Amino acid sequence: MKSTEKWGVDVETAVELALKDLKIGRDEAEIEVLEESSSGFLGIGSKLAKVRVSVKDYNDTSEGSKEKGTFDEIDAILAGLPENISQQLPDEVRADYDRFEAEEIADAKAAEAKQAKIKSRERRRERSGSSRRRYNVSIEDTQLEEVKKTEAVENHILEGFLRGVAEQMGINLDFTVKAGADLVYVEITGSDTGTIIGKRGSTLDAVQCLSSYVVNKDSDHYIRVVLDAENYRSKREKTLINLANRLAGKVERGGRPVTLEPMNPYERKVIHCTLQAHPGVRTRSEGRDPYRKVVIESK
Repeated sequence: MKSTEKWGVDVETAVELALKDLKIGRDEAEIEVLEESSSGFLGIGSKLAKVRVSVKDYNDTSEGSKEKGTFDEIDAILAGLPENISQQLPDEVRADYDRFEAEEIADAKAAEAKQAKIKSRERRRERSGSSRRRYNVSIEDTQLEEVKKTEAVENHILEGFLRGVAEQMGINLDFTVKAGADLVYVEITGSDTGTIIGKRGSTLDAVQCLSSYVVNKDSDHYIRVVLDAENYRSKREKTLINLANRLAGKVERGGRPVTLEPMNPYERKVIHCTLQAHPGVRTRSEGRDPYRKVVIESK
């Protein structure tokens, strides 16, 4: 009998995922609830539901195997957790950012046409000792520098928690935990790092949020938790630094302020630190989390 086992934030979600996987209707299925879901307290200790769904009267002797979690399944699980319900971007916010992105593409194409003229101007400024400086955030101003002060820790509580999350998602990952006085850093490796990162790091940020609850549940002071996979945080930081410099140039040329997409506190800090010494622009944050965003404007 053909069957499959699925996890979900509740029994109904798990059943729907299984029916979709088997491509059958509910009337064609035999449903067995293997584990009931539990919401826990404030999301801590929450438990996912697990079901086994089999095709009725299907003459197949192979046993159903545990399927690897797909992006849709992981998104469905994470979306149902209490910590993530309020972090869905509204359609109007996404539409505004799409328009902003299209404007940036058009601006980049226009800049290419002026590239020769800009290079000539920079050469003249270099000869006169007044060449324009490209502003970069010092790595010492970011949390990635703090990782150097941590030490490897075995059997950390967070390692067990993350292994449980990976097992429930059906993905293959390894975790190396490093800890300092105020920071716990987790390096994630394995064949499914792309799955745990997610689109624009959304899945990684969601799991990092849950990990922070676990670490700080019984702590008498706040400990920051950073999860990283395939050096995603470092690559994202470099992208943000380049973005900040490019948009600062646009603000200088046009005089109009630019509002970025809503970002988490760490990413906003990278933008602020990158442009804090810029002579022509300044930055500020507006809005409330999770929709708080950085505005770059002329001084």
